[in-house]
Amino acid sequence: MKTAHLTLRGAALATVIVLGATACGSGDSSSSTSNPKVTVILGTASDSFYNTLGCGAKAEGKKLGATVDVQGATTFDPATQTPILTSTVAKKPNAIVIAPTDSKALGTPLKQANEAGIKIVTADTGLDDTSFISSAVSSNNVEGGAEAARTLAELVGEKGKVVIIGGTPGVTTADQRIKGFEDEIKKYPNISFVGVQPSTPSGGVVEAARLTAASLSKDPDLAGIFSISTPASDGANNAIKDAGKVGRIKVVGFDAGPAQVEQLKKGTVQALIAQKAEEIGAQAVQQAVNAIQGKKVTKSIGTSFVSITAANLGDADVSKYVYRSTC
Repeated sequence: MKTAHLTLRGAALATVIVLGATACGSGDSSSSTSNPKVTVILGTASDSFYNTLGCGAKAEGKKLGATVDVQGATTFDPATQTPILTSTVAKKPNAIVIAPTDSKALGTPLKQANEAGIKIVTADTGLDDTSFISSAVSSNNVEGGAEAARTLAELVGEKGKVVIIGGTPGVTTADQRIKGFEDEIKKYPNISFVGVQPSTPSGGVVEAARLTAASLSKDPDLAGIFSISTPASDGANNAIKDAGKVGRIKVVGFDAGPAQVEQLKKGTVQALIAQKAEEIGAQAVQQAVNAIQGKKVTKSIGTSFVSITAANLGDADVSKYVYRSTC
């Protein structure tokens, strides 16, 4: 993804939002109310992590007496997310909780929405400019990348070549996971990190499979893979099966959707780094409602991870963090 291009595209699309934001006025949408209206815009509606985050948001909204509407595009792309943001602003919610699909491209339209009186909270992914948001809630993705590096190092016996599959430049979670992995893997002198195979916003599983196949072709002696997202994990799984290297190449996947758990059970993937998706959604709505009602908000909230393996999958304290497709 070319960040500069997306920034220009985001800026152009933001012009549409100005009209909706101006119509909102500056008073009603931010006023304290006994029934706050919060719209949650997911990174994509087709991903089990985001669906689980949405479930957490809805549950927290019900507890707080807030009306929570959950929206999401079919692809993780600012070009598809921005129109949803435009229509949301026109409906004048008190707050928007959003997982921005680009840290720059979504900045301008979200800032304009805030200037119109709508509180902004980011959940999961974030923005480069956080000056106008009420709160940012996400996993500590740098630590998540580091945990993936430690787990993969152990699986490959602390030696051999390892690669990262997936990760779109300009998406904060991907950038942070890569940084955490790269910094941590340097601590293992007998491991050769052969780089990142980045993905495009709409590439999905098919692209991840192609990237994995290319990595296997380039480095036939590859020992391990860190799949940075759900599509990356699915794609790596497919490519490894096609290459007949199940179990020979160790895979640590990020996220724990139903498909990833099946891969874990079958031994294609050896470990999953699961985020606390429901907690992220709940915390984001809590902060949004606090902002609407003029209560204390926490500017930045980081949640932890759970490492899931075939051995601990049956533990109740672990299995509750497996993502789901519906609430």
